Amino acid sequence: MPKYLAIDIGAESGRVMLGTLEEGRLALEELHRFPNQPVRLPTGLYWDTLRLFHEMVHGLSIAGRERGLKVDGIGIDTWGVDFGLLGSDGALLDNPRHYRDARTDGIMDKLFGVVPREEVFQRTGIQFMQLNSLYQLYAMRITDSPALNAASKLLFMPDLLAYFLTGAQVAELTIASTSQFYDPRERRFATGVLHRLGIPVRILPEIVPPGSRLGALLPHLAESTKLGSVPVFATAGHDTASAVAAVPARAQGMDWCYISSGTWSLMGVEVPEPVIDDRVQELNFTNEAGAGGRIRFLKNIAGMWLLQECRRAWAEQGQEYTYERLAQMAAEFGPARAHIDVDAFLHPGGMPEKIADWCRFNGQPVPQSHAEITRTILDSLAVRYKSVLDSLERILGRRLEVIHIVGGGSRNNVLNQIVADTTGRTVVAGPTEATALGNVLVQAIGAGVVRDLEEARAVVRASCHPEVFAPAGATAA
Repeated sequence: MPKYLAIDIGAESGRVMLGTLEEGRLALEELHRFPNQPVRLPTGLYWDTLRLFHEMVHGLSIAGRERGLKVDGIGIDTWGVDFGLLGSDGALLDNPRHYRDARTDGIMDKLFGVVPREEVFQRTGIQFMQLNSLYQLYAMRITDSPALNAASKLLFMPDLLAYFLTGAQVAELTIASTSQFYDPRERRFATGVLHRLGIPVRILPEIVPPGSRLGALLPHLAESTKLGSVPVFATAGHDTASAVAAVPARAQGMDWCYISSGTWSLMGVEVPEPVIDDRVQELNFTNEAGAGGRIRFLKNIAGMWLLQECRRAWAEQGQEYTYERLAQMAAEFGPARAHIDVDAFLHPGGMPEKIADWCRFNGQPVPQSHAEITRTILDSLAVRYKSVLDSLERILGRRLEVIHIVGGGSRNNVLNQIVADTTGRTVVAGPTEATALGNVLVQAIGAGVVRDLEEARAVVRASCHPEVFAPAGATAA
């Protein structure tokens, strides 16, 4: 029975999961879960990267030292766009910044004064968001960052953590493609854009495909965790790429789209080649690399971030809710009176007040209770999904009948039903552990245990039982 460890770190928490493959099924077990809490310092908002690595190693030690497990691989996935910089001696030069750090405020317009917006999109095919790696690097460039000046190598977050495990300094394809300086048509970094911006291309690592073997655990980690010389794989390092790899759809079906639902909602389809034209730029869609040589043609949507922030604010005021309780409150409240632009809230802090202020400024009824704020968020997400669905269908020229919702957000059955009713489409919810499943299965593909993406999805279908939500007035099949 092949066994793999999936290290899956999202914007709110991380975990180390054990995946066991047996007779065409994949079973998951959580070995260790830990919070991922950003740290605000006088110079900005940072990820607590060394703490994350410490927690990762603790999870590996649970597998090897406490459980005595013999595993066949380790893979890491994280959120996109953020990175660390290494010096010539391999040392981390500065703690990686959080993508919500304010240093990129106003940077996009400054960059477009050097390389026009249209050219950036034609070369990269990536959705314009100020948090993208390109704008983070340019913010460092125009402030003459000492770390950037001294950098020898740039590593995206899963690659950085894998470097700490193995010493390998490479960029996995799916995570590199989120940067907005990767060219999906030429399948290499868009060095011409970086040259014109004065960003040193010497820092760019080699790009490797998902499933690549990076090397074995470094000797001190092999000994301290008691795992031995376990191979570490570059799985689909972007958590969305791992999650999409575990969508339980059949290869022959072309009538489905996905929503990877968590802190962000990533909604899109798989296509064989990037879709880059003026209409796609106007609609602000993105072309990111996926497993199996696919392109994830999608749009980033704010997702459960707004509810996470409201929940945190209410807890600080002494009122703690589970997500299940918030969903129940939203269902009991009924349809929202206001619809907000869920993508208008980038920075953390004071989210209930920010939502109220947005409604007031835009002439919408101001939500009065915690239940109403929650329902406003859920209904607004569904409306946004419907808008993105309409755009996808116009670009593709075909109707998408089924929406697969995977990831932690797929547990929210109230939202699932609202999405089905709002879009008029069948919603298939689950698996909730799609990212960890995809992480393990891409490792298994790299190891030659699973043949390809189609076989991986067959394993998902055999292992999980998604729930189906029919739109109002229809009958679930």
